[in-house]
Amino acid sequence: MDDVLVTGVGALSPLGSGADAFWRGLHTAGTAPVRVPDPLAHMDHPRMYLVPEADLPTGPEEWDGLPLGRGSRFALAAAREATLDAGLAGLAGRTDADPRRVAVALSSGMGDTELHERWWTGQAPAAGRWAPVYPVASVVGGWFGAQGPNTCLSNACAASGYALSVAADLIRSGEADVVIAGGTEAYSRTALACFNRMGAIDPERCRPFAAERRGTVFGEGAAVLVLESAAHARARGVPHVYGRLAGTGWSCDAHHATAPEPGGAQIERAMREALREAGAGAGPDGLGFVLPHGTGTGLNDVVESRILAAVLGASACRTPLYSLKALIGHTGGAAGAFAALAAVLVLHHRTLPPNVPIGARDPDCPVPLPLASAPMTAPYGLVNAYAFGGNNISLVFGEAA
Repeated sequence: MDDVLVTGVGALSPLGSGADAFWRGLHTAGTAPVRVPDPLAHMDHPRMYLVPEADLPTGPEEWDGLPLGRGSRFALAAAREATLDAGLAGLAGRTDADPRRVAVALSSGMGDTELHERWWTGQAPAAGRWAPVYPVASVVGGWFGAQGPNTCLSNACAASGYALSVAADLIRSGEADVVIAGGTEAYSRTALACFNRMGAIDPERCRPFAAERRGTVFGEGAAVLVLESAAHARARGVPHVYGRLAGTGWSCDAHHATAPEPGGAQIERAMREALREAGAGAGPDGLGFVLPHGTGTGLNDVVESRILAAVLGASACRTPLYSLKALIGHTGGAAGAFAALAAVLVLHHRTLPPNVPIGARDPDCPVPLPLASAPMTAPYGLVNAYAFGGNNISLVFGEAA
């Protein structure tokens, strides 16, 4: 089976614009949620980890006559960087990439819903057309000239993990040579208000696995990876390879609309399936790190900690976790893509960044969260992403061969 390689990366995050800023920020940035600049955010905790104002894309305001929201503009910025990084700045006139075999698989939990939120409060955009909530994949595909499958997944906070898995399936099935994949999420008054009503927002910051955690805190941005078959990458002479997507595992427990199934059987199934697909080398001794879903909500963190201990066995106490959400918040439908981006950068640089201090640890979450940077000693990393409705996905990334 042809390897699925990561040949380009792009990001726009609370750490700034670009994958380089993202990587530097994993080591050096001190972030904190800020009050959202929305006078209609009448809720207890109107705070998020926001993309810095200086890094916000200035456009485009519309595509093919449709107005674009913040989420689509974020996705375009990250996709432009990722494709340029992969040596694929566009398809017009190219001879090394057939546009019919370039696909797009992007995700978002809320899409461009802030356009609709503005319309509902009488702030009509300049364009008169009613925009769809999820134009993300079609906008990126149209901009790039990708004529293969263009799909936007929106199964809540697991969405971009699923998008990366769909991208791998498109490549492995022979339906595409290249897939622009990832996720985007922007501030939504509706989403933030819903989590406030559920009492699921931490009033201080995002503190996964902490004893005093009181919920999650949202973040925004976009993370995009260019996935490519190894054969196609070799044929066109890619500039570099960050890693490979070695295994994926999906499951759904359908236990509850919002809460994970307490026993974690389907979470465990997704992890084990991803590790199995990645091969014998990706067993517990081959994992150099885990990027957990770890949202800071009570039951989620406990269940994931328990299942990691079951899956990793004796290695659980020495396989370090990197808690990305403690730094940039919970980016919803983009969370899996941000974790995947962090994973391939860790593999590429062979260094695990230091975790953000979270205070006293929950004794029911005995996971290793090292506070110092450390070199990688194993060739694989595990990424988890879970969502409302019991949607679970695990991804295993390996070092480039």
